Amino acid sequence: MLTNERMYQAIIDKDPSFEGQFITAVKTTGIFCRPTCTARKPKPENVEFLPSTAEAMRRGYRPCKVCHPLESAGEAPEQIRVLMKKIQDDPTTKLKDWDLVQLGLEPSQVRRWFLKNHGITFHAYQRMFRLNTAFTKIRNGESVTAAAFDAGYESLSAFGDSFRNVYGVSPSNSRQKGLINITRLETPLGSMFACATGEGICLLEFTDRKMLETELKWLSKHLNASIVQGANKHFDQLQRELQEYFDGKRKDFTVPLFMPGTVFQQEVWKMLITIPYGTTRSYKMQAMKLQRPEAIRAVANANGMNRVSILVPCHRVIGEDGKLTGYGGGLHRKQWLLDHEKACR
Repeated sequence: MLTNERMYQAIIDKDPSFEGQFITAVKTTGIFCRPTCTARKPKPENVEFLPSTAEAMRRGYRPCKVCHPLESAGEAPEQIRVLMKKIQDDPTTKLKDWDLVQLGLEPSQVRRWFLKNHGITFHAYQRMFRLNTAFTKIRNGESVTAAAFDAGYESLSAFGDSFRNVYGVSPSNSRQKGLINITRLETPLGSMFACATGEGICLLEFTDRKMLETELKWLSKHLNASIVQGANKHFDQLQRELQEYFDGKRKDFTVPLFMPGTVFQQEVWKMLITIPYGTTRSYKMQAMKLQRPEAIRAVANANGMNRVSILVPCHRVIGEDGKLTGYGGGLHRKQWLLDHEKACR
């Protein structure tokens, strides 16, 4: 339980394990900081603890120039990266808390990092990675028995039970079942979920988007796929390009996209990608460019159904009168993205 007393002690200790769990806002200066900020600590009565940088900006606080809280804090620390590589290189690895201690890691901090960035514990992540590896091998034609033992399972029945619990089908019937990998990313505007198939990124949304659960269910049903935590060949490129974008060093994205939808929706989404960085268009202008001037409302609806935010820049579409209109991630994020692009243009 994150009490004010616990969070205040965390900023006194500059505890990195609390990165991403809260933001410290100082009432007397109007500045917000990371838990690890090295600046002089305010008195407890002058502190307001907030859940995210977005909430701090909503309340009028400015980012600290010492700890730069708007820079992405989601990159895994070096020790965590080594740990994840160990699992990826050998999916049969089954690390216990004792093993983590031998590697110089504090199990509770590892657990906290995985919960924050992946939504599951480290041990659950290991199990999910083994299942994910086995699923991929089965879909590529390997036998169920070989895939199970290659992934470190000693019992076919235990493998079958775990497989059915996660994917909803038996291993032998899974070849017709698709796989969508999901991961959590940290950005200056808050946490995001990214989903990808072998074809490309199929979802990139802020974790607090109201339609998120509906979008995930639609993807799972439409693609006949299970959505599970796991590595995907497109995630590293996505994270790298997003970081470059937020650093003001990237204006166009090259990571592959996979955007199932109606023909009209796909036309609208492709048109969104043509809006130049740092500029805006109205829904009417989008409809005109699609040679569908009568379809302004339909264009707006398709725009709202975009599941790949930022990469497919629906934030660059505004009202005919120049005012901001609805945005799934919240109007404060839409304004931030437009201001960011204008400043870096």
